[in-house]
Amino acid sequence: MFLRIDRLQIELPMPKEQDPNAAAAVQALLGGRFGEMSTLMNYMYQSFNFRGKKALKPYYDLIANIATEELGHIELVAATINSLLAKNPGKDLEEGVDPVSAPLGFAKDARNAAHFIAGGANTLVMGAMGEHWHGEYVFTSGNLILDLLHNFFLEVAARTHKLRVYEMTDNPVAREMIGYLLVRGGVHAAAYGKALESLTGVEMTKMLPIPRIDNSRIPEAKKFMDLGFHRNLYRFSPSDYQDLGLIWQGASPEDGSQVVVIDGPPTGGPVFDGGHDAAEFAPEFHPGELYEIAKKLYDKAK
Repeated sequence: MFLRIDRLQIELPMPKEQDPNAAAAVQALLGGRFGEMSTLMNYMYQSFNFRGKKALKPYYDLIANIATEELGHIELVAATINSLLAKNPGKDLEEGVDPVSAPLGFAKDARNAAHFIAGGANTLVMGAMGEHWHGEYVFTSGNLILDLLHNFFLEVAARTHKLRVYEMTDNPVAREMIGYLLVRGGVHAAAYGKALESLTGVEMTKMLPIPRIDNSRIPEAKKFMDLGFHRNLYRFSPSDYQDLGLIWQGASPEDGSQVVVIDGPPTGGPVFDGGHDAAEFAPEFHPGELYEIAKKLYDKAK
């Protein structure tokens, strides 16, 4: 089972303006072939299907725990996309608009019109070109070494896409999120590399980083490295997955510093609220009635 905390893994900067085309690019990092939906569902189903949960517990703990962190990564990328699409961040009410005036006329020039037609200016489970994420992206073979090798590949492929999206946009919200995920993805790639080395003797971490550009060269990633995020493997459970440290030990391939398991999640930051959008009828064209209903619920509870 899962315990949900109503915070993002980091605090994102508030958006200064709508940036729909940056949002379209960032969608690759959510629902693309190597996006966070894929990392989550690969690791989650491998943990569901894991054979030898007791005999091979350190490896089960590693895959299951990283899968849980990926839930927060999906949340973070979605918050980023929502912030890039938001017209009124955090605003509860907005004056009604006249649909005849084409208030969404600007969206016809956006690269992903589905954000505004299907999503109400929100995140969708798709890649950068509108292709929907699907289960064929999930690999779970039942063979531990093969699954770990796939996961290592998945992380470095995801890193490649993050760097390319970073090069596409200088939007500060997008770059803050990408910087963080570059660091955390580096931890996951290193963790899977260390697991493979313990099983096979092959020093997989010597191949890192792929592509051959250090995270320290990316200002938004270096910020999180300076805070030690590249050394930390967070244990997302009150009492389980205690054997992470049997694999996550030794030197970080990032800078040679000692890695450590942290009990509990990172401190994180507030969740993002895209605010009311009258043109999208979100949460409704005349939201006052909805808020009045919610107020009555609160009043009854007193």
